[in-house]
Amino acid sequence: MTIAVRQASLSVDSRMIVLFRAGITSVLILVAIGMFAKLRHQMRFTQPWLHLFRGSLIAFSTQMGFYTIANIPIATATVLFFMGPIFATIFSSVLHSERVGPRRWAAVAAGFVGAVIVLRPGFSEFHPAMLTALGSSLLFALALTLSRQLASADGPLATYFSSVVITAVITIPLAAPVFTIPVGGMIWLALSVVIITSAVRGYADIEAYRYGESAILAPVAYLRLVLIAIAGYFMFDEVPDMPTIVGATLIISATLYIALREAKLRRAERSDN
Repeated sequence: MTIAVRQASLSVDSRMIVLFRAGITSVLILVAIGMFAKLRHQMRFTQPWLHLFRGSLIAFSTQMGFYTIANIPIATATVLFFMGPIFATIFSSVLHSERVGPRRWAAVAAGFVGAVIVLRPGFSEFHPAMLTALGSSLLFALALTLSRQLASADGPLATYFSSVVITAVITIPLAAPVFTIPVGGMIWLALSVVIITSAVRGYADIEAYRYGESAILAPVAYLRLVLIAIAGYFMFDEVPDMPTIVGATLIISATLYIALREAKLRRAERSDN
């Protein structure tokens, strides 16, 4: 998805990419719902305000995320997106009164130090898209904290469908000033890849965080940094610089520690019960 967004952004504004992605995905899901009764039975919205709140978070997170991918090296963008689990730890403590011990707070602090190294404020390499990457991670982390509750109540399909519809509605006025219909096979190929991969990723995220242990999910998620760095080098002549590598090491180490620590605490809870 990241590679396709960068390719598409060479021809159209990132706001248009979000609009095409959300709009076409919404239409495709509606067609599928109309064709299959089994899918219609899965469409439950028992907590509409929570759907609206989560969908709005996803909408603005996607806007900032796609803007980031369009404007800075994709490996740097991906590193900053990995701040999501660190923000999620903070939200768990603040919103869900989850006890976060000193070691996890130290990991959170290390992650922020890594982000500062990647951002390198005050130096010429800084780009505003680095801040939108953090904003996207923050909003997405908050949305993820709501995903398990919504997916358990209404199912993953309804949870995903509400997010893409709300994203499309919010994006229409944002994309209006740059609205254009792309021309050319390559741009439509890139947009098709964005639509397909983002749909799979969005649904898979909901299911993964519904059932999976974070200690398992985190290491698998980091594979994409390796793949994106390779693709950035061969497709866009991008080479991660030393601050990005150092910052990535800190952020990844911090999030892995948080994931492993949370898994250990959950196992201890289950054994006590």
